[in-house]
Amino acid sequence: MPTVCEVAEPFVWFPAIRTGSGADVFTERLANSLRKRGARAEISWLPHRAEFLPWSVGRPTVPVGANIVHVNSWLHTRFIPPDIPVVATMLHCVLDPALSPYKTSLQSIYHQFWVQRLERRILARACKVIAISQYTERSMHEIYATKRSVVIPIGIDLEKFSPSWRSAPNQPFRLLYVGNWSARKGADLLSPIMKELGPGFELRILAGLRGKELSGLAKNIRQIPRLPDVAAMVSLYRECDALLFPSRLEGFGLVAQEAQACGIPVIASKSSALPEIINDGETGILCEQDSISDFVSAVRTLSDSRLRWKMMGRSARAYAEESFSNEVMADRYIGIYRSVLSSDGEK
Repeated sequence: MPTVCEVAEPFVWFPAIRTGSGADVFTERLANSLRKRGARAEISWLPHRAEFLPWSVGRPTVPVGANIVHVNSWLHTRFIPPDIPVVATMLHCVLDPALSPYKTSLQSIYHQFWVQRLERRILARACKVIAISQYTERSMHEIYATKRSVVIPIGIDLEKFSPSWRSAPNQPFRLLYVGNWSARKGADLLSPIMKELGPGFELRILAGLRGKELSGLAKNIRQIPRLPDVAAMVSLYRECDALLFPSRLEGFGLVAQEAQACGIPVIASKSSALPEIINDGETGILCEQDSISDFVSAVRTLSDSRLRWKMMGRSARAYAEESFSNEVMADRYIGIYRSVLSSDGEK
């Protein structure tokens, strides 16, 4: 039996489909963080059609020396070599029944008859399965009855996403919404909330990757054009006083994490994974889902007390440093990889 010192250090290969979504962000963040922690990591990007037409895409070349394959739970097994141990991360369980009201009929069919088959194969093949939140893990267990999963939150670059402390909030009090303009994200609640709040408050909206021009917004709402890079995104967070995020369903809550890292409190729904990202009453305020009066009251609570606003912002940053750094994420994954290699070596 090999000793611990005889177990090879992980060289992680990510065959990943480029989708232009948060999955790309996660893969790049993790690979870069692993390299900074001294581990070898390499990404092979596949075109988007590899998701639904895998046979139209050639198999990527496995890097020489790679001893761990890390995949998203949707990847077709065609792209995974049979002789290398696999670690899989589930970023969001699309078969979660709570997601059904927000899908089109075509999406429901695609998820049920294609994605479910892909995920069953990956979860059966993987030596270790990672979920990015307890909520996602519970959903995964309910659908697939998996038994060997671990929860590791997505990390964040705390040097890039950092505060620029101010002594007082803006006048009028400035809120920010970041996300696609959809019912799942609670976008339909934003205008009613802002109409109720009135002229002493303003909301800036960055309408996600789809970036469409919005109409029929309340007078105290302003849409922000799509931003060019992370630095511009960080500046936007810093310019605002709180994130307003009435999303009805999140597998994680990346924008809530980013906002807290930039030192601004988050006002969000008490639903899905969001209570795992926000400490209610300390780093933000959680509201009953769909309750316009709850959200209005929470915003007024922050705007009426400069001291509470300052304390929540500083607590938000401290919480991000403690729980969501890239270093913490990378170290936990390295521990997983080493345990997989150790187990593989003992077979």
